[in-house]
Amino acid sequence: MSKRTATRAFYDPLTGTVTYVVWDTATRRAAVIDPLLDFEFKAGRTSTGSADAVLACLAEQQLQVDWILETHAHADHLSAARYLQGRVGGRIAIGENIRAVQAVFKKIYNLERSFLPDGSQFDHLFRDGETFRIGEVEATALLVPGHTPADMAYLVDGQVFVGDTLFMPDVGSARADFPGGDAHQLYRSMRRLLDLPPDTVMYVCHDYPPPNRPPRWETTVADQRARNIHVHDGIGEAEFVAMRTARDAQLEVPALILPSLQVNVRAGQLPPAESDGVSYLKIPLNVLATKHSRGPNPR
Repeated sequence: MSKRTATRAFYDPLTGTVTYVVWDTATRRAAVIDPLLDFEFKAGRTSTGSADAVLACLAEQQLQVDWILETHAHADHLSAARYLQGRVGGRIAIGENIRAVQAVFKKIYNLERSFLPDGSQFDHLFRDGETFRIGEVEATALLVPGHTPADMAYLVDGQVFVGDTLFMPDVGSARADFPGGDAHQLYRSMRRLLDLPPDTVMYVCHDYPPPNRPPRWETTVADQRARNIHVHDGIGEAEFVAMRTARDAQLEVPALILPSLQVNVRAGQLPPAESDGVSYLKIPLNVLATKHSRGPNPR
């Protein structure tokens, strides 16, 4: 907890996702970051247990939601942004480069003509360096591309929510092989975050812990600079890019990439129902390249 805000984390062991609620303790105004919609792939069923835990926190703390913030269009879980908005309000926001991601995946899924890759599905598109408020606390949106073109980090009261750009120091960095990803950009984005004050608290969006520790999601800039296995101080851009490129070549496609992105580019809205009243998720065949993982770590 910092001086003006409080933060609560919600970890989902099935996807390794961490959702955050951060609020101004004076005004009780809040932001929800990277909310999760539960999805059982085998049965094709969504559920809201994870999002309902967030709602319970909001009610317990008597919070009003100003923002529902996405760090990017996730490839490993479905977003519950629209579900939460329907119950507690708030503006759904993401980085303005989501338009480029939408354009790519509109083609991959052959989405309906009415789907426009213009970001209009979201209530607000952040520019790099744009400031906004959670209650009376000023926050800043930072563009950190590389994992995807649209990744944003959110700097709030001495804390930074980094999405998939960085993981815990013993896990390292995000992959950069998705459409529009770039390992050079990722390195520069990570160094931008690591140039923040050393005592800045850093919250990651996922944890894939090694067998010898429980899940964790909170670290500091100083700790990352000293111990991150991929980008600690002394690792140069060329060395990182060579490592990241070789590692990405061995990673499997994320298990939920095909169902998740066609929801997440819509700000958590399911595809339009068809004539029978049912929403359908598409599985495009022979479009994504296949890879064979040499280990359990999806990063």
